[in-house]
Amino acid sequence: MGQKAITLDEQIALLSKRGMVISDVDKAKEVLYDAGYYRLGFYWFPFEKSYPLKHNRTHEFIPNTQFNSVVKLYYFDFYLRCILFKALSRIEVAFRTKVTYIVSNEYTEIPSWFADSRVVTNNQVKYYQEGGYKAIKDKNRIIGLHHSNHPKDKYAPAWKAIEYMTLGEILHLFKSIKDNKLKERVASEFGIKTLVTLESYLEVIKNLRNVSAHSNVLYDFTPEKSIRKGPAMMKGIGDNQNLNGAIRVVLYMLGQISNKRSLELLNEIEDLIAKYGVDQNVYKILLNISGFKDLHRY
Repeated sequence: MGQKAITLDEQIALLSKRGMVISDVDKAKEVLYDAGYYRLGFYWFPFEKSYPLKHNRTHEFIPNTQFNSVVKLYYFDFYLRCILFKALSRIEVAFRTKVTYIVSNEYTEIPSWFADSRVVTNNQVKYYQEGGYKAIKDKNRIIGLHHSNHPKDKYAPAWKAIEYMTLGEILHLFKSIKDNKLKERVASEFGIKTLVTLESYLEVIKNLRNVSAHSNVLYDFTPEKSIRKGPAMMKGIGDNQNLNGAIRVVLYMLGQISNKRSLELLNEIEDLIAKYGVDQNVYKILLNISGFKDLHRY
């Protein structure tokens, strides 16, 4: 829309001028008013002639681009985020619990081991000393209550404090643990042999969770770093940089917690692809951009 806001009628006119076919103008206005022109722009981007260029775009659409196809891609993304968020939350809780349990039972005399240089790196200790822990305490009434009841404690025990850390904070903490054997025990709980693979998978989980939590775009998801092969990526290196590869990680990690839930998630995703992939233009995007190929062969 450039630098000036325009009305729904002007938005419709602009899209039509650029070559988009809008069969039901009233419905299109409803969708634009619900989702927003700017947000929908992420979903008609792959229908543009200049895709995948992000600079100097002409904004002209491929001939016969249907507004309905854009909407279907948008709803595919929406429902996939909803489906994934439950699974991602379960994986996060399982990882949090295993780290807390394994390390806390190794260092029973150091209940606040997460901020102790005997267990974690000096940089990690410094992080909590310089405000990291205060941020956790200030945001959570239960941690504040612990310190009211135990005023001599500099930190709450790990099983309390870690419960209120973000996945990113827990992953950072996990990497800072000095004893690799303890970390390998956590990795083995997920059937993973190497720490770099577990950390790679958890980075993907973290990124996907952030996308889902903030309602960002999923269909063109690209991990910040290529996904390590490992047990989730047995079908080859081609899927280590797209949404399909990321979902392979989710299905694998969830399967280590509950095989039944992993199969349910797989069926839900396949049903979603079948429902919205009926539109051939959407299917091509899910195939070529998201990378969905032979999903049922997991």
